[in-house]
Amino acid sequence: MDALSTILETTRLRSMVYDKFVVSGAWGVDITEDNNSQFWRLIKGKCIVGLPDNTLIEMQEGDLVYISHGGGHWIADSPSSLRIPAQKYVKARHDGIPVFSDKGDTTTLIGGHFTFDDQPHPFLKDLPRIIHIKQYETENQLLLGQLLRSIFSELNEEKPGTKLMLKCLAEIAFVNIIRAYLEQDKLKNGFISALNDRQISKSLKLMQDSPEIDWTLQSLASEVGMSRSVFFNRFKKLVGETPLNYLTDWRIRKAKDLLRTDKRNISEIAHSVGYLSEAAFNRVFKAKTNKTPAMYRRNEIAD
Repeated sequence: MDALSTILETTRLRSMVYDKFVVSGAWGVDITEDNNSQFWRLIKGKCIVGLPDNTLIEMQEGDLVYISHGGGHWIADSPSSLRIPAQKYVKARHDGIPVFSDKGDTTTLIGGHFTFDDQPHPFLKDLPRIIHIKQYETENQLLLGQLLRSIFSELNEEKPGTKLMLKCLAEIAFVNIIRAYLEQDKLKNGFISALNDRQISKSLKLMQDSPEIDWTLQSLASEVGMSRSVFFNRFKKLVGETPLNYLTDWRIRKAKDLLRTDKRNISEIAHSVGYLSEAAFNRVFKAKTNKTPAMYRRNEIAD
């Protein structure tokens, strides 16, 4: 499996698509900071997305905005329009109470959010606070556009399996948001660009697919055809940490996933992520999570 797919699988990417957002006249909604990453796509009308630092993004029809890290923001037809909290808008809509005037041009948006494991992966931490996709020219960008149109179609008419379709379409759309962003912004640094680097991406895949192997800096460098020093420096520059630190973090992340989902005993799980000694595994796991593997497993089962 490629590096990004493994990361998203282990960080438990999940999605939710909201009901269509259709308003007329002057309108505005405040979205408070939370643990979700959100996206909005402007289908019709006009829309501005604003951030707490007064950054404004004027969307054109067809544009997509992705707000990472659960960042607070607002959406409105104009910076001067009165805005209400998102919770108030959702409640009023649920109760059938009109909030905004129905006079004026209509704006239609679709949106949703993504959630991940409670231990952010460096890939997620490295995402910019906002991604604005405004071109649909390359293959990945065109596919993203098709996925978003399919989401809109499912929202327009509920069909058998619509709920599952929306979930799957949104998760595929997330991957294409990242691909489209890579193509649009031509990144040369950061974890996202590491996924586009053939040799560094291969080293990530090796560690993620086979954490049980006793990887060393030299063995990883040899596998990807680089000298030890060049590999170390490029990996650290792109990923933000050393290869062996990343390997340790990945082993513990993978162990957490196995402790939740695998019935094998702790010693077997320790071996499967590269620890020959259960005592060593316990020590590293507790240092990273403040819990022993046994405590972590009990808490997850209780939840």
